[in-house]
Parts: sequence; structure tokens; C-alpha cells
Amino acid sequence: MQIATPHGPALAELDEASDPRFLLVLTHGSAGGVDAPDLLAVREAVLGVGGSVARVVQPFRLRGARAPGPAAKQDEAWLAVVAVLRERRPGLPLVQGGRSNGARVACRTARAAGAEAVIALAFPLHPPGKPERSRVEELRAAGTPVLVVSGDRDPFGVPDEADAARLVVLPGEGHELKKDPARVGEEVVRWLVERLPYAKPR
Repeated sequence: MQIATPHGPALAELDEASDPRFLLVLTHGSAGGVDAPDLLAVREAVLGVGGSVARVVQPFRLRGARAPGPAAKQDEAWLAVVAVLRERRPGLPLVQGGRSNGARVACRTARAAGAEAVIALAFPLHPPGKPERSRVEELRAAGTPVLVVSGDRDPFGVPDEADAARLVVLPGEGHELKKDPARVGEEVVRWLVERLPYAKPR
């Protein structure tokens, strides 16, 4: 479904759980899409514990841009998308997340969106080779519990354990988390089931 935002249309691909108990809204990184292996693995795993999953293509990607542009505009567009999705799924608790740049968006907007938890896949702690340009404050300011799943070979860095509700570091994985995406889905669901009383296996 196409959703209008103040910064152009977004596209949401929705997979409904058979008995939906919460809504997970996921998005891509700067250069990737919603069919990234880790995002698809999380979708499959979350459907199995009662989560309906919306994978959102942000306006900048629909325009063909590879860079998201100003964070304020990106966040404004994201909140518009989430508001529409929540209106169409009234009463469902919200979890939001994404990979890489999408994880940053999910953290920055979690409080305003009313998210009960955030899934941050390959959170890019800093640009490669520039640890002094840390983005950790975005993670710390989420205002809700955050699960971070990172690879130990990620050139964008790995956050500190103290800066997330849970940090999972997968050995041998890089920024794409594509060697064993099923493991990513398993880790996400394990945490959601522990954290959210309404997330239950079928």
C-alpha cells in the first residue's frame, strides 16, 4: 500500500499474522531494500509469534535516492507512515525497527511513535574508520527498550552492551547480517517473547 507523507509517498508491504497481537514496522538501510535477508528472516519469525509485519520503503528510496537526506525530514515521513499503519490496525501495540540507517530512524522516532520496543539490526554506531563520530546518543535516546543485533565484523562498529536493553553480537557476521539471517530472526523473537506478554509462539 502507498502512504502519503510530507516528503513524498512511501510504500508499505504488510504481512498479517493469523491472530495479530502486535504490529512490527520495519525499514531498510540507506542503500538497501525491504527484501534484505535479515529483514525477511525477522518477518518470518515474528509472524510466528503473532506479529503482523509492515516492511516500509521510505520516500527517498522510492525516489531512487541512495542517501536519506536530513534526519528531521526522514523522521517526519516515518512518523506519518507509522500513524497511518496504526490507524488501520487499531489497538495493536507497536514495535518498530530497521537495519542500519533504518535502525537509526526507529530509535530516533520511537518515543514520538509510541513504540513499546525497538529492533535495531546492524545499528551503524559510526561511519567506517571514524569512531569519533559516534551515533550512540540516538540509541540511548530511544526512550523504550532496544534490541541491537550486530555482527562482530561490522565496520560500522558495535554498540556497548550498556546502551541497549539487549545486545546480540553474531560471530563472523558483517554489516549485512546475511551469513545466517535465520539466526537474526531467532534472536529477535526470543527477545520479543521475553519482553512482550502478548508475543507468543503459535
